[in-house]
Amino acid sequence: MDTILSVSGVSKTYGSGTTALHSVDLDIAKGEIFALLGPNGAGKTTLISIICGIVTPSTGTVTVMGHDAINEFRAARRLVGLVPQELSVDMFETVLATVKFSRRLFGRSGHDAYIEEVLRDLSLWDKRDARIMELSGGMKRRVLIAKALSHEPDILFLDEPTAGVDVSLRRDMWKLIHRLRDKGTTIILTTHYIEEAEEMADRVGVIDKGKLILVERKAELMKRLGKRQMLISLQEPMGTIPPELEEWHLELEDEGKKLLYIFDATSERTGIPSLLRKLAELGIGFKDLETSKSSLEDIFVDLVAQGKAEGVAA
Repeated sequence: MDTILSVSGVSKTYGSGTTALHSVDLDIAKGEIFALLGPNGAGKTTLISIICGIVTPSTGTVTVMGHDAINEFRAARRLVGLVPQELSVDMFETVLATVKFSRRLFGRSGHDAYIEEVLRDLSLWDKRDARIMELSGGMKRRVLIAKALSHEPDILFLDEPTAGVDVSLRRDMWKLIHRLRDKGTTIILTTHYIEEAEEMADRVGVIDKGKLILVERKAELMKRLGKRQMLISLQEPMGTIPPELEEWHLELEDEGKKLLYIFDATSERTGIPSLLRKLAELGIGFKDLETSKSSLEDIFVDLVAQGKAEGVAA
């Protein structure tokens, strides 16, 4: 893996005694889309703020393309673009002037062709002379991305990029992020929208209560932890599940018209053949069988629940 960003032993404890991060270790590969999943207050924004030099860590180091983010702040920060959750722009300024000003802040000047390219990619070129206050919420968020890209960073951080936008705009943003990655930008996004990570990410990190619970490739995560479910459509509705079927831990659905069986698809024995034999022995007829995979959301909920259980046990 060609590592572009390395986080080692990073923690953050505030003066109040609150610990927001517990010794996080994380390496990001060049050109990947990495999604950091977690509920509100899990530590996502704190971690990004430390990497971007906004918050100082209590312990640990952050290295961006070989530059220490604390001791070589300017060199490291120049390589990073940040799109924050909150709007942080001068509402009376024009789109073009705002983006050009952000570029100059990083010591870069000129290169109007690049600024035009960014604005065109974000469908903002026709709005370049409009004041920020005149734009829709979705367009304002695009301006934040343009500002973050203005100095040509190698890594782009998106903190809850589609929070508060409608579904249609959210999908447009997903396409945009893929285009940015195709141009060589490394993308790191925080989100609590599970479908966002499922749609875009190469790897997924799950963070809860300041602890990085797991980091894994999305496909491998879903393969290793994902469960499947089988829905059995019965010929006759069932009021209660017979005790003879207890070992399969079935659930009744659709007013007793369907039986739900959840199983581990990676297991050597799924229990399906024996279940179907038992149904036949009991004279329980069925019309249809339907199987489906668990979603990333199911996996996320299970992981967070496991983390909480381990915390209680500890």
